[in-house]
Amino acid sequence: MTVRAVLAGLALGCLAAAPAFAGHELEGRDIEAGKVLYVENCAACHGAKLEGQPNWRSAGPDGVLPAPPHDETGHTWHHDNGLLFDYTRLGGAGALEARGLADFKSGMPAFEGVLSDDQIWDTLAYIASTWPEGIRDIQKKRNPPH
Repeated sequence: MTVRAVLAGLALGCLAAAPAFAGHELEGRDIEAGKVLYVENCAACHGAKLEGQPNWRSAGPDGVLPAPPHDETGHTWHHDNGLLFDYTRLGGAGALEARGLADFKSGMPAFEGVLSDDQIWDTLAYIASTWPEGIRDIQKKRNPPH
């Protein structure tokens, strides 16, 4: 399955089965705590500067894509908050399986049981806080209304 097909499936899955947290706003979160959590839990794969791994758009021999950047050069901001939350909490495989895309391999581990829901939201808020204002505005529009 191609990356384009997966992204299209994710978009359709989000519309068909929007999670309870889909409208969750990232404003008002603890950005500093999120930064610490990012360094402790995410930077090893996604980079200290959110730059991701080299060649992140090309799957390795095992069919798994390298960790993408979370800065404005990546595609994290293309997704709504609910999907980002689910992907972090359930891991790539769990989030994709919940949306009917079980045949896509993902290297993203599940952080359920490692990070609390609030810690996941703080981490996502930190990531979003690094994006330029225009990209933050675009990403906000991807979230369904409450």
